[in-house]
Amino acid sequence: MSLDFRRKPPLKTPQTDPTPIFEHFRGSYGSALLTAAIAHFDVFGRLARRPCPLAELQAQLGLADRPAHVLVTALLAMGLVEQDGQQNGEGTLRLSPLAAEHLAPGGEFDVGDYVGLAASAPFVTEMVELLKTNRPAGSDGEGPGAAFIYRQGVASAMEEEQLARHFTLALAGRAKNVAPHLAAAAPLEGAKTLLDVGGGTGVYSIAYLQTHPELKAIVLDRPEVLKTADEFARKYGVSDRLQLLPGDMFADPLPSADAVLLSNILHDWDAPQCQQLVDRCAAALSAGGRLLIHDVLLDDDLGGPLPIALYSAALFSLTEGRAYSGREFRGWLDAAGLAVRSPVPTLVHCHVIVGEKT
Repeated sequence: MSLDFRRKPPLKTPQTDPTPIFEHFRGSYGSALLTAAIAHFDVFGRLARRPCPLAELQAQLGLADRPAHVLVTALLAMGLVEQDGQQNGEGTLRLSPLAAEHLAPGGEFDVGDYVGLAASAPFVTEMVELLKTNRPAGSDGEGPGAAFIYRQGVASAMEEEQLARHFTLALAGRAKNVAPHLAAAAPLEGAKTLLDVGGGTGVYSIAYLQTHPELKAIVLDRPEVLKTADEFARKYGVSDRLQLLPGDMFADPLPSADAVLLSNILHDWDAPQCQQLVDRCAAALSAGGRLLIHDVLLDDDLGGPLPIALYSAALFSLTEGRAYSGREFRGWLDAAGLAVRSPVPTLVHCHVIVGEKT
């Protein structure tokens, strides 16, 4: 269905908060991780026998860093595992009283076998395979997953017109709710140019253009994605101030800008790629410019909150990334030489963290 360009409506702010809908939708990932931990990895049996740091448990399970963090973060957020001592996985992991009574194998009140009834369910076995291989669904060229991110060398649905349109419009559903909150939470006073990296439909840029009449924006994304962004720019009456720039955010030169936006982008990538992208965006900033990271935030100890831990599992399953903590985002901004401001909440668990090029 084509969009109606006869009207030029402003982006509206939702009257209700859609966050609970996203939480309900992501709940299945918690079921998959819990069942995998019990029936396939014996996490609770291992920790009942010997509490240990994350690195030791990870070695026992034979998992890479990313899946180990996703699994343990979820169990911490569920209140089934506790961490003593240092943060960021360096403390000792042990069973919580709840898990010690009800998930330690062989205990009088053990319910692990009940949860294990789902051990062979497809959504569980698929999660186990993802954890073991550290490869997102679709990275073999079959089905979704890595197909919905673009990286050289990976077959991507973002290069196919209909698939790219479908996925881009799906993400716009969340963006239209959140974008007005972002523009209000992190205004761009004094900025003349905004570079929206991986900007999709351009909805976040459109929110800024509508609240900053002197601003111009550039949306950088894949050519097929930008076809949908062009429709949105015309629908909302900002085509004269919104440039659509096809490119590869990891390889092509980034144009200079007073502000650069990474909205829900870094969570698609593993930590080394996140630092690479932050460095590239920081280099594109003019003097005094601002890099805006807009994303969900795990707690700095990577122990929750539960809705973000489950979203992290969804990201892990479908992309090459996961959810990150404010500490991790601040570390990348600091390493890029930017002065970091405290995070400000927007909507649907997102926050914006601003790094300034001083």
